[in-house]
Amino acid sequence: MSFKRLTEVEPAEIADHMSDPRVAEHMPLLTGGWSITDATEFVAMKEACWARDGLGHWAILADGNYIGWGGSQKEADEWDFGLVLKPDVFGWGRRIALQAITFAKDDPRIPFVTFLLPPSRKNLSALSRLGARHIGEVVYDGEVFLKYRLDTV
Repeated sequence: MSFKRLTEVEPAEIADHMSDPRVAEHMPLLTGGWSITDATEFVAMKEACWARDGLGHWAILADGNYIGWGGSQKEADEWDFGLVLKPDVFGWGRRIALQAITFAKDDPRIPFVTFLLPPSRKNLSALSRLGARHIGEVVYDGEVFLKYRLDTV
């Protein structure tokens, strides 16, 4: 598995990924399919985070093939962890998250990471096993999310 910048993935591949209804199932803010323009704008937005904060979301590859995106992105004073995988690798989330959390623990800028999950996610035991704790609910763009925090120091 490797991590690369999203700019190294064809926008059409990202658009196809984000247009899959199985991906949207637990993403209440994802309300429809993506065009290549949507994917290009998404990558530009993520690159702006890299420019601003020196860190952001990565493209995740397995054997050189794009399988999703994720990582930590600064939201106000917090580093929020996100992970969006293609359906055929949904089961890889824990392994990828462990690698990303190891990275966060090695980065002195990141004293903790947060996770925002929709209430539709029922199996949250993996977060507990990682050491994350539920700290409440937040409303983001009109949708309720469960917020968890994992200290990295």
